[in-house]
Amino acid sequence: MTKKIAVFLFDGFSDWEISYLAPEINKNQQFELVYFSKNGDRISSMGGLQITPSMSLNDLKIEDVEMLILPGGTAWEKGENLEVEELTMTLFEKGITIAAICAATTFFAQLGLLNNLKHTSNDLNYLKCIATKYSGEENYQNASAVTHQNVITANGISPIEFAQEIFKKIGLYSDDHIEKWYQLFKNGIWSE
Repeated sequence: MTKKIAVFLFDGFSDWEISYLAPEINKNQQFELVYFSKNGDRISSMGGLQITPSMSLNDLKIEDVEMLILPGGTAWEKGENLEVEELTMTLFEKGITIAAICAATTFFAQLGLLNNLKHTSNDLNYLKCIATKYSGEENYQNASAVTHQNVITANGISPIEFAQEIFKKIGLYSDDHIEKWYQLFKNGIWSE
């Protein structure tokens, strides 16, 4: 049975923020990427890609989810996408990995998930401004991507580092292979 990695899609999601992780996970037989949206209807990414998700939020079975990935997009800054709050909180409480990049980190912060865990975002002041309930500044890391317990966060200009943290968490490849992948996509260097 494949492990399902659920990716939440919504109108205006930042398509490039999942563009490095999706092909690598998709070609691995152990995992299945499940793209879902609020109601399963066609959505449009920030880059204008027209996408019909695999399923709606209501069709997603929480017990099947190995990981939840939330790409960024301005909807998070506007307090939208609240329909995934129950899913996010349930997975977090069960110890299932949840991952957010860019503006999606403000959603985690608003829910209080980052108050006691090391994390990052686009900037500390950005996080404090958007997520008014956030109080975890002492745990903020000025880093591209951070994994602490079952939470992965990344800033919006670090989709490669975001992918790298996700690959490590799910054991997609050996650490050596993940490092080679990172060097290839980040620096254009491949070593045998």
